Amino acid sequence: MLTIWGRATSSNVQKVLWICTDLGIEYERLDWGGDFGGNDAPAYRAMNPNGLVPTVKDGELVIWESNTIMRYLCAVYGGAALHPIAPARRSQVERWMDWQLSRLNAPLAGLVRGYYRTPEPQRDFPALTRFRVEAIALWEMVERQLAGQDYLAGETFTLADVGIGIWAHRWFLYPIERPDMPVLAKWYQRLQQRPGFAAHVAGPIG
Repeated sequence: MLTIWGRATSSNVQKVLWICTDLGIEYERLDWGGDFGGNDAPAYRAMNPNGLVPTVKDGELVIWESNTIMRYLCAVYGGAALHPIAPARRSQVERWMDWQLSRLNAPLAGLVRGYYRTPEPQRDFPALTRFRVEAIALWEMVERQLAGQDYLAGETFTLADVGIGIWAHRWFLYPIERPDMPVLAKWYQRLQQRPGFAAHVAGPIG
């Protein structure tokens, strides 16, 4: 059984929980990080020098970084459909995983901090406007990618859809004006049917 350190409201922890549910992997999750603290505990830092969540232990193996954890789980627990073995096909999946980290995280996380972590009198509204405009341009890229196909890397659900799908859920809940993106909305509806999404992502932003 896996041990997962990380609060259930963390988008990176949700990635791991989603994959565990979809692949039927048993785990124990420990509330960690955020209001629960523990990030700087020496024993935790010995496992994860970043002091972030999630951290996963599988037997004697300790793994950190959410995308790496997802790749590992697919490799060990029968998830080749989610993380294809063929190099060309795998590249189609991993480019979107990397894009989520390098491009999408910053404006979407900025909106979370501004609207959900900062009291209204202290909010930087010009920054929130910039984050919203930047995010719209990025979601328009996703809208174009999904035109004519059901998922980001083709016709089947893969790891490409997980991290971006978690941010899409938040995007549709933010108290902001959003342009109509019908293809994105239909993809989001498909993700809501996944067992891992329903169990760990659906619901209010924590």
